[in-house]
Amino acid sequence: MPSSPQEQNEERKEEDREEKNEMKEMIEKEEKEEKEENKEEVKEKMEENKEEMKQMKEKESCQDLIYNPRTGEFLGRTASSWGLILLFYLVFYGFLAGMFSLTMWVMLQTLDENVPRYQDRVANPGLVIRPHAAEISFNRSDQTNYNQYVQQLHKLLQDYNDSLQERNDLCLVDEYTEQDDKPLKKVCQFKRSTLRQCSGLTDNSFGFAEGKPCIIIKMNRVVGLKPRGDPFINCTAKRDNPLQMQYFPSEGRLDKMFFPYYGKKAHSDYVQPLVAVKLLLTKDDYDVEQMVECRVEGSHLRNDDDRDKFQGRVSFRVKVSK
Repeated sequence: MPSSPQEQNEERKEEDREEKNEMKEMIEKEEKEEKEENKEEVKEKMEENKEEMKQMKEKESCQDLIYNPRTGEFLGRTASSWGLILLFYLVFYGFLAGMFSLTMWVMLQTLDENVPRYQDRVANPGLVIRPHAAEISFNRSDQTNYNQYVQQLHKLLQDYNDSLQERNDLCLVDEYTEQDDKPLKKVCQFKRSTLRQCSGLTDNSFGFAEGKPCIIIKMNRVVGLKPRGDPFINCTAKRDNPLQMQYFPSEGRLDKMFFPYYGKKAHSDYVQPLVAVKLLLTKDDYDVEQMVECRVEGSHLRNDDDRDKFQGRVSFRVKVSK
């Protein structure tokens, strides 16, 4: 049965209301979505602003660490604070430097510039040889083979040249040259020519060319040493039959007149006595290694200490080839 016009009007009105409600809901939904989007944008902008502010603060804090213009601080301290710190350390280190200088000055007053305060460990001198080599091996027919040894001997004996030694004093033989009360110590002559065949004056090769080399022995300097007795150098070869040798000066004597030694400063031109040993090797000794030991004997100086093989003695090997 068809509806009446009144009912139809009500239905239309109802539909219009529903449409309006739907439109309203859609509008509200769109507005809500727009609000949420705006909120997110605002939130993002706020976070960006916070990050920028944080970076700016960090930058300002780093700059302020070096120099803060607001407080005038440099590296976290004001100028007056830095001044007080510098003044404190200046006074502190100045005091330490003064104490150190005073201590050194007091200690130096107890020392003698010429004589070591403690020298008990070097009461017995050692012996050394020139050429400076534990093994002297050469071919007598080849000058270049032994030239290095010859040059060492010439260099050693330059200070012993007769022209230089004539400026020094003639001292009494077999007597100590004691001069404790004299500020300037005299130096006793030891002329190079005293070594005769091993002086390098008559034989420029020191016997190396003929296969009979010269070895020069000297005793280390010890301040105040006065060897008792009549010290001399004695050399022996470790083999069945004895090796013939010549000593210069005769008998290898170390004359007492060269003792005592007063130190490098007081005795600046001092020359220690030398003993030259000429090894009289024969043709049968060529190409055979000779073990030679030299000792200081005839005095109280020790030469048998197993813990120190250079105290009062020295050993070396010699091998000569044709």
